[in-house]
Amino acid sequence: MSVILLCVLSLVLAGSGLHGRNASVSHEYCVLGAGPAGLQMGYFLSRSQRDYIILERNAGPGSFFQIYPRHRKLISINKIYTGRRNKEFNLRHDWNSLLSDRPNLLFQRISRELYPNADDFPRYLSTFVKELGLKVKYGADIGRIKASDFNGNQGYILTDQNGVSYQCSVLLVSTGLWVPQQVDFLGSDLVEGYESIPTDPEEFKDQAVLILGKGNSAFETAQSILGRASRIHLYSPSPVRLAWQTHYVGDLRAVNNELLDTYQLKSLDGLVEGRLEDIAIVRREKDGGKRRTLYLTLTELLDQNGNNISKVTGQNLPGFHTDNFSLRQPYDRVIRCLGFRFNFSIFDGSARPPQSSGARGRLPGITAWYEGRGTPNMFVLGTAAHSRDYRMSAGGFVHGFRYTVRAVHKILEQRYHNIAWPATKLPISQLQSWILRRVNEASGPYQMFGVLGDIILLRGSYCEYLEEFPLQALPQLSALSGRPLTDHGLLVLVMQYGLNRTDTLGPGRAESEWTKAWRPNFLHPVLYYYNTLPTEKDMRQRPVGWPLPRPEAVHHMVEDFLTEWDQPISHSQPLRRFLEHCLQTDLRAFYAESCFLLSLTSRTPPLFCRQGYLRKQGIVGNSHLWQHAREAGLMADHHGDITPGHDTSVSEYLKHADAAVVSAMNFDL
Repeated sequence: MSVILLCVLSLVLAGSGLHGRNASVSHEYCVLGAGPAGLQMGYFLSRSQRDYIILERNAGPGSFFQIYPRHRKLISINKIYTGRRNKEFNLRHDWNSLLSDRPNLLFQRISRELYPNADDFPRYLSTFVKELGLKVKYGADIGRIKASDFNGNQGYILTDQNGVSYQCSVLLVSTGLWVPQQVDFLGSDLVEGYESIPTDPEEFKDQAVLILGKGNSAFETAQSILGRASRIHLYSPSPVRLAWQTHYVGDLRAVNNELLDTYQLKSLDGLVEGRLEDIAIVRREKDGGKRRTLYLTLTELLDQNGNNISKVTGQNLPGFHTDNFSLRQPYDRVIRCLGFRFNFSIFDGSARPPQSSGARGRLPGITAWYEGRGTPNMFVLGTAAHSRDYRMSAGGFVHGFRYTVRAVHKILEQRYHNIAWPATKLPISQLQSWILRRVNEASGPYQMFGVLGDIILLRGSYCEYLEEFPLQALPQLSALSGRPLTDHGLLVLVMQYGLNRTDTLGPGRAESEWTKAWRPNFLHPVLYYYNTLPTEKDMRQRPVGWPLPRPEAVHHMVEDFLTEWDQPISHSQPLRRFLEHCLQTDLRAFYAESCFLLSLTSRTPPLFCRQGYLRKQGIVGNSHLWQHAREAGLMADHHGDITPGHDTSVSEYLKHADAAVVSAMNFDL
């Protein structure tokens, strides 16, 4: 009886997900972190029926958003009403939803606010997990990751707080950035952190506040206390960068920038630039020790040892030497709002990715296909992978990395399962219409502008269309996609902003003349044509600001105020002429009657006719059509009632016509 009870107890423990210390679990894929990037990858792995597990240290998904932003307003747009019903188009303006095959599994089910409350996002992620049945193990706090050899390939072993080991052939790191960024300077222990400051504005009533930083977290904090603090100063090395000027969503958003008004209209608040490494925060007692105030000073003004910062005199302060020093007045509080960094501490030496060269080393260094540098079979997803497009595109945010995660999944499918990158096979005659559809609807290249692009592999009379490939990995296209290149070359479709910097809100800020499409300012489609695949050297030596090396030919579609590239003169006709130049063929569309006439009068009818009408994609011949052709003068009049079945000349021509792939493309955009 005791044996039976022991067996039952073991089954109960196994079903509850409990493991004994030093237990080991194996999976093909381990996804570290149940934030939006981890869940997005979990969806793709689940849809492909792969062996995976998502490990999350907290009790639910999206735990970062249960704390941040501290003042609970998201700055990601939740635009529900676009006037369109096209789901793909609407994702261009939905910055919170994850990708799935469920048309109703969108963030708007949870919130209909343009800037939602942060509490809504974990609720949405929980709904995403539940309705898709994703395999998430909560309460698994991974404290150590090491590399290990699995059958000659590098894999990884993850160990949690209970000593349970998770072995995986491929590790997908989606932990985000959650370690507060700090700068070591004298008096930094007197500074409060963004992660712990009170959020009740009344606690800042009539206080002078110095905020270190000029990003969204700094301005969010300032805005929350703007009506209570006596004065607010923001200090950092760089001037404030406005998102509506830089087109980078991570720069200061208008929803947080009310302090710019009080600064420019001289209402006690202000912005100052200076190196954080050169400052010191010192404390001085006033009113006989009843009040302690904080001063910002420079380390060079302190004593030589620089270690007695609690007993300073006036000579140790910048105001003594420069009586017009901007920050000479004391502060009641100093708050650090410098953002977050990647947690490198859980990786041992065998598995630790290097720090990226940009973003002050806050992010891991990864390849153009999001694999850790020096850490094979470990890929970095989500915000932590933002080093590939830092300050360039939206890869650090949900509406950007949901597409880079999808691209990484396609790479995984090719590398580990020999499933080539999905491609649409098109006759060349339909390429223009397909491109126009993509530039008017596709959300991936629109959000990840300059980073993800559509690749068109030319195959002669037809082409293969690959969507949303990482542009910086273009030299490795064949290996990563499983799609070989031919000597016909390729086209690359990219969405990008112009390089002509102008007054963002001034006259001349936009270009509407299609003959000057090459000098735009706003987001617009660009096509690059290459005879051969660019090399890694070509990518390194590409012009500054260009997403790709110089091509054999390039075409800019003029920017459009409505972001609708569908006008015949400004958009369609210039695009067709560019494609005809690259492909050396006539891409005009013809009515069936014209194809009929050209087929009878020319040895080489236009490509459109050969790939459509002459492949029986035009109007099917019958007695009424033949009668109409005679009455229209397209055919000589014959005596008697002649039907198509009585004349084999057309059928013989069709039999020997050079035709390509058949596709029923709708040309009505």
